[in-house]
Amino acid sequence: MRASLTLRAASARLTLFTRPNCGLCDTAKLRLIEVQKRRTVDYSEIDIDAAGQGQWKSVYDYDVPVLHIDKSTQPQSNGSITSLDAAKKLMHRFTVEEVEAAVDEVGT
Repeated sequence: MRASLTLRAASARLTLFTRPNCGLCDTAKLRLIEVQKRRTVDYSEIDIDAAGQGQWKSVYDYDVPVLHIDKSTQPQSNGSITSLDAAKKLMHRFTVEEVEAAVDEVGT
């Protein structure tokens, strides 16, 4: 028997890499609020300019917003909750429908 879309979506973890004063980031956050109204997902944000986030700033300094979509809500082997090896990534501009399609893809 296949899991329903709702059950598959519940196991998705969305991590948004963002920074202050970023118009595209603000738009991405609004899109993700809509996704959260329609789906059950674990959601977190990482401010790449915050203290201790140098690893992400070096990777995404000129690319925010970036959305990592992972199936598992379990920490990675190094204890981190997210890694560069995300199952799916969306960058810069994305729609609610694109996020939902990526969540479905990761959940299968």
